[in-house]
Amino acid sequence: MLSHTLIIIAITCVVSFLAFNNQKLMDRLILWPPAIARDNDWYRLVSYGLLHADFTHLLFNMITLYFFGRVMESFYITRLGPWGFVFFYVLGLIFSILPTYLRNRDNAKYFSLGASGAVSAVLFAYILIDPWAKIYVYFAIGIPAIVFAVLYTVYSIYMDRRGKDSVNHSAHLWGAAYGVVFTLLVDSDVLGHFLRELSHPRF
Repeated sequence: MLSHTLIIIAITCVVSFLAFNNQKLMDRLILWPPAIARDNDWYRLVSYGLLHADFTHLLFNMITLYFFGRVMESFYITRLGPWGFVFFYVLGLIFSILPTYLRNRDNAKYFSLGASGAVSAVLFAYILIDPWAKIYVYFAIGIPAIVFAVLYTVYSIYMDRRGKDSVNHSAHLWGAAYGVVFTLLVDSDVLGHFLRELSHPRF
């Protein structure tokens, strides 16, 4: 049976590629806060995650989801049933973007797209399971997952406060926090496992 991770990747790639050349589709699915507040287009809290700004944006998100999603899919299916990972991922899209939506619900000039928030949730959930696994930055520089998590969080907080680029760093942070909290709520034993792993570094 085809894994849900691969199905999510396939759907995201198809919709993203279609939207690259179809502005009407892009406008219909992108997170545009006034459309939710005014027209009740609540589906945009999920559909925005099927869109990406360009091929590079799509590639990095889907590669990350491919490598870490497969592990976490097994984890959530074991604990929540056959649709556990899909449930986790969709909620990740919603929770990671909610603060952005609430902050910009009357801002007609604001748009957001991309699966980065949900992908951050998957990645940080994985880090709870294996904090000393190697994460390769730009496919070349391998660093322990827990070190990556700290650097990623610090960088995202700094860039979010700086607010001088078009990246929604807030969604990355909220997605990461959601991934950690949701995973611990689903299985509280993960915290003990995480702490034991931290006490035995593997470099």
